[in-house]
Amino acid sequence: MKKINFYSGPAILPEEVLQQAKEAIDDFAGTGLSILEISHRSKEFVKVMHDARALVKELMNLNDNYEVLFLQGGGSTQFCMVPMNLLNENETAGYLDTGQWAHSAMEEAKLFGKVEVLGSSRESNYSFIPKLTNGEWQEASCKCKYIHLTSNNTIYGTQLNPSYYSPLATHHSLVVDMSSDIFSRQLDYSQFDLIYASAQKNAGAAGTTIVVVKKNILGTVNRKIPKMLDYQVHINKESIHNTPSVFAVYVSYLTLLWIKKEGIANIEARNIRKAKKLYDAIDASQIFEGMVAKEDRSLMNVCFKTKDVSLEKKFIEFCKQKNIVGIKGYRTVGGFRASLYNAMPESGVQELVNAIEDFEKLL
Repeated sequence: MKKINFYSGPAILPEEVLQQAKEAIDDFAGTGLSILEISHRSKEFVKVMHDARALVKELMNLNDNYEVLFLQGGGSTQFCMVPMNLLNENETAGYLDTGQWAHSAMEEAKLFGKVEVLGSSRESNYSFIPKLTNGEWQEASCKCKYIHLTSNNTIYGTQLNPSYYSPLATHHSLVVDMSSDIFSRQLDYSQFDLIYASAQKNAGAAGTTIVVVKKNILGTVNRKIPKMLDYQVHINKESIHNTPSVFAVYVSYLTLLWIKKEGIANIEARNIRKAKKLYDAIDASQIFEGMVAKEDRSLMNVCFKTKDVSLEKKFIEFCKQKNIVGIKGYRTVGGFRASLYNAMPESGVQELVNAIEDFEKLL
């Protein structure tokens, strides 16, 4: 029996994507070769790369001012690639410190230029999103070459409201790490100058990272950039400067086709229903409780805990008996985390809600 997969990443994939990927392992595009052994220079794979890049732009409704790349190294490599390509040593970038990965990105940027911390919830274990007025944003960020935000905090279960972006987008270059909520809701993607997202949560399998970059922000730094870390080199080579992660890109391509078929508006509505169902069960419980400010709750990663910590292991074991896996919270946070990515069906969330209610009846 297939398990109900709430892992935060590598994460659940749509069933039809898994089936198509399995078929390509045997025979990719009628070539008589596996996708695992096909040449990345073959016309069949070059078409996959071209079509995958085009699909990202289509789903984001972006024009030709933007380029899409499929790179390696995960989101963590983007922590250094962004400032290396965008920030001179005498320039300042603004960072909103809302979680472990946001903080890591900020620390990497300090290797290449100056950093202004626009707000932080680190001392509260990132249990909320810092709220800044427009005036505070303007004062703190006016000298910043770009502002870096993390749209969703996988470990802590907080997410930026879309309204967070608009006060900044008019006057600043926005760089956003969307690794754990890309394509999960409708957004005006044209307000961003650079987006990056590791694929293994909402956009495919582990092994590739989507980068969307507005071309006019490049070419403004004085340093020499190694070719493998230079966005312009990858743009010129259409994401095949070196051997890409062929299988991971193919799975992303299949996932993007699935997203297009489902429609982002429908996906968003479903994600809202899933999150509400689970948060309502937590809020109604006498033994479970949420872990972050309600106004900042993530649609993607629901973090909660038992009021009595001694019940944590018992609940995890109880869920395993019901075929529910991947709910253990991150090691620095504890409690539980249920990841409700696009491919998680509403029936899967209902099974977790049932487990919460049934567990409470046993006590």
